[in-house]
Amino acid sequence: MAQNNEINNLDLSNAIRMLSVDAVEKANSGHPGMPMGMADVATILFTKFLKFDSSCPNWINRDRFILSAGHGSMLLYSLLYLNGYEDISIEDIKNFRSLNSKTAGHPEYGELKGIETTTGPLGQGLANAVGIALAEKIMSNKYGDDLFNHKTFVIAGDGCLMEGISQEAISFAGHLGLGKLVVLFDDNGISIDGPTSLSTSDNQLLRFQASKWHTLECDGHSPLEIEDAINKAIADPRPSLIACKTKIGFGSPNKEGKSSSHGSPMGKDEIELIRNTLNWNCDPFIIPSNILDVWNNNGLKGKDSRESWEELYNDSNYYLEINDMISGRNLDNLESSLESYKLSLIENLSSLATRKSSENVLNELTEIVSNLIGGSADLTGSNNTLAKNQKAVTSKDFSGSYIYYGIREHGMAAIMNGIALHSGLIPYGGTFLVFTDYCRPSIRLSALMGLKVIYIMTHDSIGLGEDGPTHQPVEHLSALRAIPNLEVWRPADSTETLEVWQAALASKNTPSIIALSRQNLKPVRHDYTKKNLSSLGAYVVVEKENSEISLFASGSELEIAVNASEKLAVEGIEARVISVPSLDRFYLQDEKYKADIINTTPKIVIEAGVRQSWDYILNQNDIFIGMSGYGASAPAKDLYKHFSITEDKVISSVKSILNRRSS
Repeated sequence: MAQNNEINNLDLSNAIRMLSVDAVEKANSGHPGMPMGMADVATILFTKFLKFDSSCPNWINRDRFILSAGHGSMLLYSLLYLNGYEDISIEDIKNFRSLNSKTAGHPEYGELKGIETTTGPLGQGLANAVGIALAEKIMSNKYGDDLFNHKTFVIAGDGCLMEGISQEAISFAGHLGLGKLVVLFDDNGISIDGPTSLSTSDNQLLRFQASKWHTLECDGHSPLEIEDAINKAIADPRPSLIACKTKIGFGSPNKEGKSSSHGSPMGKDEIELIRNTLNWNCDPFIIPSNILDVWNNNGLKGKDSRESWEELYNDSNYYLEINDMISGRNLDNLESSLESYKLSLIENLSSLATRKSSENVLNELTEIVSNLIGGSADLTGSNNTLAKNQKAVTSKDFSGSYIYYGIREHGMAAIMNGIALHSGLIPYGGTFLVFTDYCRPSIRLSALMGLKVIYIMTHDSIGLGEDGPTHQPVEHLSALRAIPNLEVWRPADSTETLEVWQAALASKNTPSIIALSRQNLKPVRHDYTKKNLSSLGAYVVVEKENSEISLFASGSELEIAVNASEKLAVEGIEARVISVPSLDRFYLQDEKYKADIINTTPKIVIEAGVRQSWDYILNQNDIFIGMSGYGASAPAKDLYKHFSITEDKVISSVKSILNRRSS
């Protein structure tokens, strides 16, 4: 270990290694091998290149560092502690992987200021980074590169690059030429099962080159080679991959280069050998003051740059506009801005598919919400996600507000997370509801991180018709409703579609799924109300003073419920109708409101999906009218009749329940 004025890169790297080893050992779980192997690369990145100020972690124009290989979380926690981030202490390092600790097993966005995204599911961070880099290009184009001019650096491992999402992300990034994106590949050749040769023989350099990336290699333990490689990457206009040849568990006499260092503590005996090998003569969790001082000073080296930038930013013409977008204040008057449009929907009632209703809403929204960034996974004309005043983002022109993601549903969802994480932009993107299966890991992370991401999922039931059961979602609404902190919306007509969009935009820390119909739906709201009724999650659309039964429905099936109620009234049976655009939002209402809506009358639920998510409302003797299996290929009307999701079925079910109760 060097003396006071001789601190070198190896000393700085070894501080990362030993904090990681000690924390994993104390937790008796974790992944020490990757932090040990990538410590040299991380040290050069943070000391020579990364633009940041640890005293102001949320500086908008900071460079972003994404640890896509999130299992190596102690690398990130060590860097944050050493660089003097105020919200992490040595006690947090000691409490690694403990209950209520900020230092979770995998990095969690929001727990610590320096964590840019939640990672752990491999490949997600890489795709998030593509979204962050894209957001930077969009903001820079709009507001100038004196305000937005930052890079995005990623550490990714073999596992990240094996995951399918990585191909979607790198192909998209190369297509758009996101030149401020640099991926540092931990090329250690080791996975949990053993050498990566057990399962892959990819040439990653050729793979990335095929997607229009700049690629190069370096010795991941040579500071000079690492620095030279990053300099070359930054100078190239293309996104760059640097394959850093490293040794997992570097410094461990018996586990270096072996899978045994990947996902288990090193063990006390081996740690003593590591200390000797690295010439680290300190007790666990002790960093010599001279090394810690160098790291702490490094964390503040960007302060002057940040303060100069803030002077420029505060004096710019865009200061208020950007601050309002970041804070969400630009949405404060959204409902009043759309009041006349809402009134026009009632004055001009017409049957429309809710996907078309959504397009009409977007035509209004994109005129007044300048930071909406739309897109679709090659289904723009079907999802109706392109507003009339939007133009495409391209590799030559980033002034647009619409992204053609191609058939990359998973990548699209993760990239939208990255756009939201960057701050300042609100992403929305579309595909068919059935393909949320492709998006689901990223949707779950949207919810886990509490991001304002809006998923436009059309063709939401058997109502899509002839494309058949491969494209007809039946379990998807319930499956999505099962994700905590995700609001699933299914509007029934144009008015509800507007209200659902308003509710989604008003949600600060909750992503939204807006499920929309392919088929035309008749209006069920005929009277204007200023209040956003859909934002309650459920509300009475047809009230009956002496109701004998309650009909609950969402989306396209609400029309069936309303028509059945009208026919039942002719026979002297009073059936109230409740629209349920969002079960998730309804569950958040106060107990009195929920009790009033659910009521004590018998209930029938009508939804062209499976039953699971409705059991909060349904009692044992109530009836669910919907799907219990897959759909079929046929016109929508034939399918509804075939699966008995009809007015006649509702009416016969009402009579069956009432007859049972009277007998």
